[in-house]
Amino acid sequence: MNVYGTVGLPGSGKGEAANVAEAAGVPVVVMGDVIREECRRRGLDPAEHHGRIAGVLREEEGDDAIAARTLPRIREAAAEGDADAVLVDGLRSTVELARFREAFGDDFTLVAIHAPFDLRAERLGDRGRDASDSNLEALRERDARELDLGLGETLDRADVEIDNTGTLAEFRTRIRELLGVEPDDHADPDDSAETADATETADAGGESA
Repeated sequence: MNVYGTVGLPGSGKGEAANVAEAAGVPVVVMGDVIREECRRRGLDPAEHHGRIAGVLREEEGDDAIAARTLPRIREAAAEGDADAVLVDGLRSTVELARFREAFGDDFTLVAIHAPFDLRAERLGDRGRDASDSNLEALRERDARELDLGLGETLDRADVEIDNTGTLAEFRTRIRELLGVEPDDHADPDDSAETADATETADAGGESA
């Protein structure tokens, strides 16, 4: 089983990579689901308490708590799926990376997805999931928080780097090649004129990506 973990700043395209994997039949495990589940277990709204509970888990169970809780989900997804790969959406820290490398060895591949600030801001603004998506200063602060959590160093340790500044079709093709799945023969021809969007899933470090 090959396990691919994605890492990237908000708006880089991690969510679209997950969408591509799911469409190709590759199971996707979202690390942030661990935090949402814990919020619900404690009777809290994940939308309001996601970041705080992520911090609580790390304080109570160690810096690799979210990765440790994600491991059974990865193994379960691999056992239930027909694909020989699993995509893990949402690494943030080198501690999480170390936990996955320890668990999967050479079968784990860290994939860094890169896009410049202005392009990421444009994508997030187009997405408009919440008010902060169109606030450039809020995005800069969010980037800083992510980097403070160790995301920058984690990006530096990636096995594969993907420059997500081209078209949506190009990005999707690159992800399919990485996962070793067949090309999408039914791709929308309009994709060739679009930049890869950033419909991000919520991931692990305490805030939505």
